[in-house]
Amino acid sequence: MGFADRGYYRSESPSFMEEWTGVLTIIVANVAVWVANLLGANEFDLSRFLALKGDLPNHLLKAWELVSYGFVHDSQNPWHLVFNMLALWFFGREVEAIMGRAEFLRFYFTAIVIAGLAWLVSVQIGSPLFAPRMSLVGASGAVMAVLAVFIWYFPRQTVLLWGVLPVPAWALGVLYFVSDLQGAASGGGQVANVAHLAGAIFGGLYAWQGWNLGLFTDLRERFRRSRMRVVRPDDDEPGRRGPDARSQSALDAELQEAVDRILEKISRSGEGSLTNDERDTLTRASRRLKERSGR
Repeated sequence: MGFADRGYYRSESPSFMEEWTGVLTIIVANVAVWVANLLGANEFDLSRFLALKGDLPNHLLKAWELVSYGFVHDSQNPWHLVFNMLALWFFGREVEAIMGRAEFLRFYFTAIVIAGLAWLVSVQIGSPLFAPRMSLVGASGAVMAVLAVFIWYFPRQTVLLWGVLPVPAWALGVLYFVSDLQGAASGGGQVANVAHLAGAIFGGLYAWQGWNLGLFTDLRERFRRSRMRVVRPDDDEPGRRGPDARSQSALDAELQEAVDRILEKISRSGEGSLTNDERDTLTRASRRLKERSGR
């Protein structure tokens, strides 16, 4: 089967779902929760149900709050939602283009959890007596993580501060970081500065270290590969066709199948989602193709 025969190589127009990005999915989810909370406020306080409570360590069965809080915004203040989603739209699309959709979603959800955990620790240490009455909502921590990755890759990209003043992206990041440091040091008030800082630090470390959260999802495949028998060169000699011996054609077919899966993954999630094993597989396939061409 040639490359042109593969579904991910055809020049047909992409389907609606292929164009539906992770950023758009997150924005739609946040807006939907905000609208539902606004319409049903008199019947059921959705924001209170989904918010991350300061006494979560005493109610571990509600651990899902570490994710749900990131999709809740103040129903009485639409600007809380608008500013977060605008920032996600402007910066998240570029970051997703680098990571790929699947890895971007893994990154975003991880950032939500890390920001929430940091806030919980700050509450338990700084205000343990008031923890039961404290709660956290909003996507700001995860958005700050996205902004940090954007700044790492595009530090000199011009952005508009307060929608008016053009500044380089790195300057915007410094301004936010210093502001959150001051807020955290002074007690924070109504702004979850610690969550912002945790998100920004996670995003910066992620970009700096070149992490790939997809490695954790590929453990099963890596375990399967580790159990594969090593084939010796003499296994392919004529006359050595034992029950466990593999012909060269069988090995080539297996390598081709692996390459097909990897190329499909690149098409779906971007090159940044590849594991080291998958990159090695592509290298072996390229070397094998060169050997055939040289015969």
